[in-house]
Amino acid sequence: MKNRRDFLKDVCPTVAFAFFGVSFIQACASGDDDVATSNPNNGGNTNSGTNYNIDLTSSSYSALATVGGWVNAGPAGIPVLLLRISASKINAYTNVCPHQGINNRWSLVGDSFKCAQHGNSYATDCNSALTCFTTSQSGDTLTITIP
Repeated sequence: MKNRRDFLKDVCPTVAFAFFGVSFIQACASGDDDVATSNPNNGGNTNSGTNYNIDLTSSSYSALATVGGWVNAGPAGIPVLLLRISASKINAYTNVCPHQGINNRWSLVGDSFKCAQHGNSYATDCNSALTCFTTSQSGDTLTITIP
């Protein structure tokens, strides 16, 4: 008699994926859920729970090498806008517009992110409606904590 894991591995992957999506398959995978995983196709990002680790040497984040440089990390699977505000600090902001819930439609105008959907601007000082997340940097790795 097969155990549940063997049954799922041998019989159900296609059916499970079709009905439940990737999250179901990943929930049945072996291994420790707290271990960070890396996908070579996502710009050097790794994540563990609500922490995202970004390899700042990746070409996807080259704009962050200079103060004032910014990157929308949403297309790489991280729901944030990143802005280098000083030589030693990078801020992370929600990628979701607080007004209409639109994401990935941003530009940086002066000290504000502007939503291209409706034109509202949100200050980058972490005191506006645009939520800021905790970041820390160790060498070439930026860690973002999203609650």
